Amino acid sequence: MTPYINFIGIDIGKFSFVVATNDQKTTQEYENSSAGIGQFIEDTQSLLATSLLVVETTSGYELNLLYALCQQGHAVHRADTRKVKNFIRSYGSAAKTDALDAKALALYGKERGHALELFQPQSQQTMLLFQLVQRRADLKQILVAEKNRLQSPSTYLVEQSCRLMIDTVEAQLQMLNTQIQQLIAESPILKKKHTVLKTIPGIGDIVASELLILLAELGTLSRRKIASLAGVAPRANDSGCFQGYRQTGRGRGGIKPLLFIASMAARNSHSPLKALGLYQITR
Repeated sequence: MTPYINFIGIDIGKFSFVVATNDQKTTQEYENSSAGIGQFIEDTQSLLATSLLVVETTSGYELNLLYALCQQGHAVHRADTRKVKNFIRSYGSAAKTDALDAKALALYGKERGHALELFQPQSQQTMLLFQLVQRRADLKQILVAEKNRLQSPSTYLVEQSCRLMIDTVEAQLQMLNTQIQQLIAESPILKKKHTVLKTIPGIGDIVASELLILLAELGTLSRRKIASLAGVAPRANDSGCFQGYRQTGRGRGGIKPLLFIASMAARNSHSPLKALGLYQITR
């Protein structure tokens, strides 16, 4: 028997999240922002103390809610998307909506609650580091958009505006990078992990700091488990004498693009052809 009375499923989206309780037919939707999270906690305050909350992993959009709930001491499980989908299929359900997914998460928590591990944030530094890393990603998107607009400005005033925005965003990025490095240096655990990550060819300060947040299990899982979590481990597809083609899974959102950047950097800086001066080959 589980110590929980209620089970709350939360389906996360980029802009909003849907909440369902196991004994209620209706669902509630909240904005995925600080205000929306605060409103959700206020509305469910009477239930949270005796509830297990099950939140599906969705490209990092769930982390703000997870950290907010953990700060107040509530029991939260960060569900594996693949396991939840297979759980839903086991009931023969083919329909998919945010409300149905939230209800399925609540049912998943009710039936599997005794075996589910609670989400444990690393530290206060990690929470703040996550916010800064997310903000840096947002500013990078703004910077790319402004640089694209600068390629063909409609008027001189638009060009000046684009240049001003680019200078401002670049200054903000530099400030964020400095703050992120300071936070990592102040935490012995994060500093050690960051140092180890940077010993890997192709991984620099930015990729290392983002991996520390998006893949917080680094250093606590085996190499096979962490590769599977990142979505780069080939999965077995054998049955009897049949040996099928092994493919990698999707993995946690945001990890593969970082690993791709690191791989390309490692290839470019450690290419044998480049070392021999033969990297510029013409046909």
